[in-house]
Amino acid sequence: MDFIYGFLKGMALGAGAIAPGVSGGALAVIFGLYDKITNFIAHLNINFKRNLIFFIPIGIGAVVGVLAFSRIIEFLFANYEVEARYAFVGLMLGTFPIAVKEANKKGFKKTYMIPFIASFLLTIVLTYIGNNSVNAVMNAGNEPAHLILYGLIIGFGTIIPGVSASVILMYIGAYELVIGAISNFKIMFLFFLGIGFILSVLLFAKLISMLFAKMYGMMYYTILGLVLGSIISIFPGFEMTFFYIINIIILISCFVLSYSLGRYAGSR
Repeated sequence: MDFIYGFLKGMALGAGAIAPGVSGGALAVIFGLYDKITNFIAHLNINFKRNLIFFIPIGIGAVVGVLAFSRIIEFLFANYEVEARYAFVGLMLGTFPIAVKEANKKGFKKTYMIPFIASFLLTIVLTYIGNNSVNAVMNAGNEPAHLILYGLIIGFGTIIPGVSASVILMYIGAYELVIGAISNFKIMFLFFLGIGFILSVLLFAKLISMLFAKMYGMMYYTILGLVLGSIISIFPGFEMTFFYIINIIILISCFVLSYSLGRYAGSR
């Protein structure tokens, strides 16, 4: 069961990493994986075998999520964007209480609310800027240097909660190029994309792991602010129509699903 649950978490992370407006790092936080991932990457020589066994199903799930859901997400966000966003919001909200519990496991201080509010407001402001600058500002290139840059951006969005790599890729006009290459499994494209991704993850994981070790509560509440801002930023709004009532049912169903899975994992 642990393997299946890890695999499903990985699939969600993979799908979230390529979904427009969704932060892969935020999903890692709400699934209780964020500090585990950054610590593992930053300290590969510590408990390597145990960590590797833990992350194998998550890694397999993430790869499957990216490859299998690239076309599905491309289709959903092109044809059912509002419904897809409601589903992601429900999934993220369902595990937010577990993330808060994780943040408080070493105690709570009122001063933690300062970075929480600051990072929350920062995410909202960046989202507003992004929503008003959605058009591409440059033509996307497919040279190796460009592909490595796109990989760096995806890695940045995976490690930094609240940052959506897909929004940045859209802004520079590269999102459709990247999602198309993934869905069509273009080997050379994925190779250079992977180089950039790995470099980015290794760089930022080391830094964040060090910060967590020095100020766990402060860092976690900063990240929770980014996560909450990320959830609000992808919420598509609400109107009193039958269409939106169906979407609320989707949101509640996804909330119950993720909350139940989170509680089950926490009881293990």
